[in-house]
Amino acid sequence: MRRDGDRLRFVGAATRRIARGIDLDEIVMGLCRATVPTFSDAILVYLRDPLPVGEERPSGALVLRLRRTDRIPEEPDTDGGTMPALQVQTDLVTTAELCEVRPGGALAEVLRGVRPVFADAPAARAALPDLLGDGRTVPSGQRAILAPLRGRRRVIGAAVFLRRPDRPAFENDDLLVAAQLATHSALGIDKTVLYGREAYIADELQRTMLPETLPRPTGVRLASRYLPAAETARVGGDWYNAIPLPGSRVALVVGDVMGHSMTSAAIMGQLRTTAQTLAGLDLPPQEVLHHLDEQAQRLGSDRMATCLYAVYDPVAHRITIANAGHPPPVLLHLGGRAEVLRVPPGAPIGVGGVDFEAVELDAPAGATLLLYTDGLVESRLRDVWTGIEQLRERLAATAQLTGPDHPPPLEALCDDVLDMLGPGDRDDDIALLAARFDGIAPSDVAYWYLEPEDATPSRARRLARSALERWGLQELNDSVELLVSEVVTNAVRYATRPVTLRLLRTDVLRCEVGDDVPQLPRLRQARATDEGGRGLYLVNKLARRWGATRLSTGKVVWFELNHS
Repeated sequence: MRRDGDRLRFVGAATRRIARGIDLDEIVMGLCRATVPTFSDAILVYLRDPLPVGEERPSGALVLRLRRTDRIPEEPDTDGGTMPALQVQTDLVTTAELCEVRPGGALAEVLRGVRPVFADAPAARAALPDLLGDGRTVPSGQRAILAPLRGRRRVIGAAVFLRRPDRPAFENDDLLVAAQLATHSALGIDKTVLYGREAYIADELQRTMLPETLPRPTGVRLASRYLPAAETARVGGDWYNAIPLPGSRVALVVGDVMGHSMTSAAIMGQLRTTAQTLAGLDLPPQEVLHHLDEQAQRLGSDRMATCLYAVYDPVAHRITIANAGHPPPVLLHLGGRAEVLRVPPGAPIGVGGVDFEAVELDAPAGATLLLYTDGLVESRLRDVWTGIEQLRERLAATAQLTGPDHPPPLEALCDDVLDMLGPGDRDDDIALLAARFDGIAPSDVAYWYLEPEDATPSRARRLARSALERWGLQELNDSVELLVSEVVTNAVRYATRPVTLRLLRTDVLRCEVGDDVPQLPRLRQARATDEGGRGLYLVNKLARRWGATRLSTGKVVWFELNHS
C-alpha cells in the first residue's frame, strides 16, 4: 500500500507539472523533469514530424523525431572513474533521431495498441530497434517501457522510459504510471499545437487587416506602431486606420475589440471595414460611432469594442473627436506641453441605446496627436489612469530633448513611447497612431461660392487665374483654367445650389469642386460625333491625380497638378 500511495502521489505531482506547460517545449520538458530520476533514469520523447493539427489528416509516411532526452548525470564510481548512467550505447540518449514508421511493422503495431509495454515484450523487442535506429538496444529485462503518446484523435509520438541495471526493474503497476504520464503529455501537446495554430491564424488575420502603409494626406504627417500581446495573452482585436476625406481632411481611427481570440480578430476586421465605409460617406464622428454600435449589435449580444474616431481639418486647424469608451488621446503641443484631451468617454460600441457626443478642438500647427489602445497604458502592474499620466510625462520629457521650437521626429517619438513599457506591461496588444499637424496656411487657400448659372465656368477660370498669379504659379494657368472649366461646367449643369471652388497650394496644387448632386461622374471615351463627354478624359490626361467622393450633401470632384 505504501508503494501504491507513493505511485499515486508521484502521478499527481507529475501530471500537475506537465499541465503547467504553456507551449510544446514546456510540456515535453515537464514530462522529462517529472520523470527523471524519480520514475526513470533516462527518457526519450519522440514526436511526429510534422505534428498534425486538429482535424488535419497527415499526408505521407509517419515519421517520428527525437524531440528531447533527459537522464541522470554520470556518477563517479569507487575507483575514481565514472559509472555510466545507463548501460546502453552512449549516443542513445544524446543523438537526435528520425524514424520512419513502416506500415505493418512492429513499431506501427505497438503505436496502434496505445498501451505502454515493457521493452522485453515480443512486440516492443522488435519495435525498439526501428525506433532507436542502427540496431540499438536497451537493457535486458524489464528495464525499459515504450509508451505511445496518443492525442485526441491519433498517435502523435512515443516515450521510452529507461532504468539502470542496478535499480529495481519496472513492475506491472509502472505500466499504469507510464500510461498516465503519456496520456497527460499527449493531450497537452495536442491542445498546445491546436491553440498555437489558432493563434497564428488569428495573428495573421489581424495583421492583414491592418493598413500596410499609411496615406500621406495634405497638412498632416502620420506614423503608427502595432505590437502583439505577450505569448501568454495571444491575439486581441486592436486596430487603427487613417482615411483621407474630402476637403483635404483625414479621419483618424483607433479601436479595441474586447477579448483575445480569433473571434476578436474577425470582429475587429468587420468593424474596421465598417468604419472605413462610413468614413467614405463623410458622416460626423458621432454618427460613425452610432452606426458602428448598430453593426456590433448585429454581430452578437456580446460583441463590444472601444473606439475613438477623429477628423482633422488642416485648413481650419481644428479636430473633431467622438469617443466610445476608449482611453483619451494625448496632444503634444509645439512648446513641449503634453495634454490629455478632455473628450466625453462614452459607452463602448455594442452596448446599444446610447448617444455619442463629439467635441471640436484646436489642432495647432506643429502639435502631435497620439491615439492608442489600452495595452499601452494598462497592465497587471498599473491602472489605466496611472499609465495615461506616465504617457503624458513621457511625451513631455521627449519634447524637451528637441527644444520648444522643434517637435521630436514622429517615428522616433513612437519608438520612445513604446520604450516606456516594462517587462510586465505586455498583457495586451498595442496599437499606436500618431498625427503631426502641419496644417495649411490661410494664405495657401482660395475659396469661392459660385451660383449654378451659364456664366459660372468663365468666372471660375478668372478666379483660378488670379489665385495662381498671387502664388506665382502662372506656368499652370493654361492647364488649371482648362480643367477648372470642365469640372465646374459639369457641376453647374445639374446643381440647384451654389457650387464651391477651392484651390489649395501645398507640395502640389489641388482643386476641389463641390455640388449638391450625389451622382459621381464616370470616365468614358467620347465618340468622334459626340459634342461633349470629354471633360473627365482631359482631367485624367492632364492631372497628376483626380477623384470624386460622395458626401452627405452631394459630392466633391478634385484634381491635383505638380508645380515647381
